[in-house]
Amino acid sequence: MAFQESTSPSRPLARLGGRTLMPEETLPSSSRPGSTAALPCGIAVIGNHLPRQCGIATFTTDLCDAISEKYERAQILVVAVNDPESHYEYPSRVRFELAEGDSSSYDDAADFLNSSNIAMVSLQHEYGIYGGPAGSLILRLMRRLKMPVVTTLHTALRAPSANQRTVMEEVAALSDRLVVMSKHSLKIMQEVFHVPEEKIDLIPHGVPDLPFRDTELYKDLTGTKGKVVLLTLGLLSPNKGIERVIEALPRIVADHSEVVYIIVGATHPHIRQREGDKYRIQLQSLAKTLGVERNVIFHNRFVSPEEMARFVRSADIYITPYPYEAQAVSGTLAYALGAGKAIISTPYWYAAELLTGGRGVLVPFEDSDAIATAAIKLLDNEVARKAMSRRAYLYAREMVWNKAAESYMSTFVRARSDRIASTAYSVLESEYLKSTEQIVTRRASPVPGDKPTRVSAA
Repeated sequence: MAFQESTSPSRPLARLGGRTLMPEETLPSSSRPGSTAALPCGIAVIGNHLPRQCGIATFTTDLCDAISEKYERAQILVVAVNDPESHYEYPSRVRFELAEGDSSSYDDAADFLNSSNIAMVSLQHEYGIYGGPAGSLILRLMRRLKMPVVTTLHTALRAPSANQRTVMEEVAALSDRLVVMSKHSLKIMQEVFHVPEEKIDLIPHGVPDLPFRDTELYKDLTGTKGKVVLLTLGLLSPNKGIERVIEALPRIVADHSEVVYIIVGATHPHIRQREGDKYRIQLQSLAKTLGVERNVIFHNRFVSPEEMARFVRSADIYITPYPYEAQAVSGTLAYALGAGKAIISTPYWYAAELLTGGRGVLVPFEDSDAIATAAIKLLDNEVARKAMSRRAYLYAREMVWNKAAESYMSTFVRARSDRIASTAYSVLESEYLKSTEQIVTRRASPVPGDKPTRVSAA
């Protein structure tokens, strides 16, 4: 089963065997509520997990929560990946901690899973979270697993390095099914890595199911009452393009003096380890130089999902100014869409796909003037801004975590049933070949008492 955007701009639908389905049809009948016979109970999820500070940790945690809430019979355990010299106070669902750079830890994790009551593994893949060249150590674990594996791809590269290509090709081969979060990633996996379409499921990035309400109701909670809020969320690093928004602020503030730009997120742990808060300090210095330091507010911390919801719901415009095209997914962009925000973004792959149909404004990369123009236009036209917000919110109703959990469970069921069918076929084929060989052997053996036929010469 693969998801693809419908011709209607309001909702993504599913496709199964060439037939268009409504969202409630995406689970096999045996897997729908009230009929749980085919559901895998023991599910192990491999990836980062909160309180580790990264987007994949947030995704893994949200996915586990959603599956547990939707399917009470599902027993979720997590194999959490720890970065070097780090320790986290994990919740009880984390049953094994995988040391990123220790090859023996991957062997131990596989042995742990094989000896546990696990019916299915859900692997979160991103090259950078596993050890070895291009994250190759995860292959040690995958080669040893005895149960079906569904791998969610958080990155799909159109121009991979030699190591990245080798790793991705084996990840795909070792996975029973692959999950991608965009049509662009689906296309890359087919064209670049030659994975057949029937092995790939497209499941949108999950989002919280938030009510559609006016932003003013939430500004008291974030200290922005009476302000017009521009917002960017996520771990801070130089590849986020935030300086372009700060450069746009003098023009925006000249027309709308009540505007504040809120930047929420701690410096990425790996960046902080190498160079501290250098990038944040540069951004603060830029704001001061441009005379907009009072219009820029930094919240230098990794926020909880609850606090993230408060910030997003208080925003009038959400901005992702990323400077590079090759970004397969953005959890914060999906989150903003799900909250019904007016959005300005550069046209990286995920944004270009998600914001079509009037669900956002796309501006050129590295273009602060274009950001300023787009922001002023939206702020000048409240009707258009609210219409954009409404389109975004309606589209994202099919992305809520409850429905994402249903789609993942459908994929798990299919992977497991395909593995069982494949195993049964292999057994039958082996027995057939064995019986055929026995028949041939019996026919070839001489019967006692028989005399060989003599052939006379011509």
